[in-house]
Amino acid sequence: MSSAESRVSHVRVHDAGPLTTIQDLGRPGQLRVGIPESGPVDREAFVLANRLVGNPDGAAGLECTLMGPRLEFADERVVAVTGADMPVVLNGAEAPAWQALRVRAGDVLKLGAARAGVRAYVALSGGVDTPPALGSRATYLRGRLGGLEGRALRKGDRLPLATAPAPRLARVPADRVPPYGLEPEIRVVMGPQDDRFTAAGIASFLDGPYEMLPQSDRMGARLRGPVIEHTRGHDIVSDGVALGGIQVVGDGQPIVLLVDRQSTGGYTKIATVCSFDIGRVGQVKPGHRLRFLRITVDEAHGVLRARAHELADAVEAL
Repeated sequence: MSSAESRVSHVRVHDAGPLTTIQDLGRPGQLRVGIPESGPVDREAFVLANRLVGNPDGAAGLECTLMGPRLEFADERVVAVTGADMPVVLNGAEAPAWQALRVRAGDVLKLGAARAGVRAYVALSGGVDTPPALGSRATYLRGRLGGLEGRALRKGDRLPLATAPAPRLARVPADRVPPYGLEPEIRVVMGPQDDRFTAAGIASFLDGPYEMLPQSDRMGARLRGPVIEHTRGHDIVSDGVALGGIQVVGDGQPIVLLVDRQSTGGYTKIATVCSFDIGRVGQVKPGHRLRFLRITVDEAHGVLRARAHELADAVEAL
């Protein structure tokens, strides 16, 4: 290692966890050429982590799946962990999540197995400073794009960090932390192909519940539950796929399309998950269940505005 390299601020990965990737808020505008936005599955938890450490909302951080990494810091930083309820251990002692933590050179942060939820987020003051790909540091695993060489983190990786002034320490109050262990009610707007399902099929979809399957990933949440009956088959002429679109394939089971989804698809879509509930879908553990609730577009806009106001004052100074 050269002396110049040794002076670059970084965090060293001693253990990576089963799937830890670098994410920012994604790369919009590329879906037309088959490249999804990517970014965090639970956008709200990611944004709050960045706000806790004084970063812009879109600064690059880490998304950790089911279990987090073990990280060693090379200099003084402020870090925060949000999202899934993973035990946070700093230098061998339990530390709080949803709160800014000051670390020094040589300190080690470890995230354990998730007790509730699936994905946790680690924000570091200054943000991860890997080279952008198509304007974003978000990792798209299938395309080997962004992040660190387009892949998940591995033991021995060194993640460069941008410089940042020390922010004020802050926290998210306990009553504002999402209850990830509950069976969530996921709000949806019906369509665009809800006319391709029988009345009984739509009733089954809305009655639920649906179990999250282990085959779920950042591309789609695969669910198992009551069969959703088509009127005349599940195939359509391929069209664009929106974030949260719920495809129903030939076996009558739904798939919620997430941040690494394909750009087009030829399966009927019964409904679309509202953007503010995508993160709640992504936090349901395999074997746990969710339900769908139909709302109107006007109602969805009202909830979206309310959520923006709630997030604006969710972080308070310590």
